[in-house]
Amino acid sequence: MKKTDSYNTSIVPYIPTGLTKVSTSIEITDKILTERVEYYINQGFEKYDLKDFEGAISDFTKAIALVPGFASGYYYRGVSKYDLLKYEDAIEDYTKAIEIDPFFSLAFNNRGISKYELQDYQGAIEDYTKAIEINPKFAFAFNNRGVAKFDSGEYRDAIEDYTKAIEINPAYANAYNNRGDAKKALGDPRGASVDYEQYNNLRINDSDK
Repeated sequence: MKKTDSYNTSIVPYIPTGLTKVSTSIEITDKILTERVEYYINQGFEKYDLKDFEGAISDFTKAIALVPGFASGYYYRGVSKYDLLKYEDAIEDYTKAIEIDPFFSLAFNNRGISKYELQDYQGAIEDYTKAIEINPKFAFAFNNRGVAKFDSGEYRDAIEDYTKAIEINPAYANAYNNRGDAKKALGDPRGASVDYEQYNNLRINDSDK
């Protein structure tokens, strides 16, 4: 199965680089508690950036212990577990985040990613679809759903999702590359070539910045 690095990076989980508010879904009135939670979350971010995923998990776990209803804490911990290839454990954390916040589109998206890694393509498609229902402009989820459909042999449906991702974000290089793969699989080498060329142009322009 021919896949490129761009295909892999197109489904890497997203994690914020900063935190301005602990959570919009819960209210913490104790200033000291708030500061402790923010401390552990920020420490977790720093360790995550250093690829100390175990350390990040430890800090996110401490934040969750202080505020069990902290959906984002479970999400961040799930991201770290994903990077340790602990996909089933990551799914548990994303599921907990979704139970707390049923409109957490990123958690649905990333749970889909973990299901995809476990080759549960239908489960992944369902999660991506839910993420899209919550956020119809979620280009990342459209691309990811296209990836799962592609590996399910649904090439035309995959093209529709990649195209939607591109409509939302015309500079989405990986979506062009993935759409090229789907067109090639359908016996459209000319169409695939156009998409691959656009992918290469976007990558070149991005590297020049």
